[in-house]
Amino acid sequence: MVFAEEHKTRTGGSEASSGPVSFAQAAPKVLVLNGWAASKDAWSLCKFPCDGIFSYLDHLNGATDNAFDAAESVVLVGWSMGGSYALKLAARAPQKVKGIILAAATPRMMADSGGWQGMTPRRLAALEMGLRLTLGGGFFGPPEGKPNPYLADSEENLSRGIDYLRKTDLRAELEAARDALSSIPAYIFNSERDGVVRKSNAEYLKSIFTNATVEIIPGSEHALPVSIPEKLDYAVETLCRSSRQGIDAARI
Repeated sequence: MVFAEEHKTRTGGSEASSGPVSFAQAAPKVLVLNGWAASKDAWSLCKFPCDGIFSYLDHLNGATDNAFDAAESVVLVGWSMGGSYALKLAARAPQKVKGIILAAATPRMMADSGGWQGMTPRRLAALEMGLRLTLGGGFFGPPEGKPNPYLADSEENLSRGIDYLRKTDLRAELEAARDALSSIPAYIFNSERDGVVRKSNAEYLKSIFTNATVEIIPGSEHALPVSIPEKLDYAVETLCRSSRQGIDAARI
């Protein structure tokens, strides 16, 4: 992944790039929201330019909110816990969001008595223990031949992230903002047999973001940024181009 200014220097400020996808210089800020215990290497195979990769600690400490609030408009790219946080920001200020990409994202991580498909407390504890025992290798391990998307972190930090996952339920906030969210262009990606975020979550998110393209990826991979980087590149490019075309049309 390259950052916006670096991308502009590499391409001479033009819309061409050396990769298979060419990116227009996007008017909105592209903010990447990483997952729990995830490393920046999770995005190393992606080529889209962005204006920042924000860690799960950034979400918890306010840095992600600060960047979102400072931007006039944004395209949000969120994976796992980062997808949850992207939903939180979009519900809070949908008028700023020109596009959203949700990879293995959920408004609620935990199962509930009402039939919501999520993780049990026991499985969530196993996920945390697996990451600690493998020193950042992850409960499932990185996909073969791919960068390790996970990060060894302190007990305190990991516990703070787990606490967010355990307690957060954004469904009421999304329902309250449904009318505004329905018009936001979106891409939703989930794996067919993801053991962390069930594919039924994608169906729910489609009911909120009715303007979304949904793709269910074969297999059980949760670390989608390292398994489908080309699809994420295409999604970012498409949303940024659409946003810029809207701005150019408004100027005529």
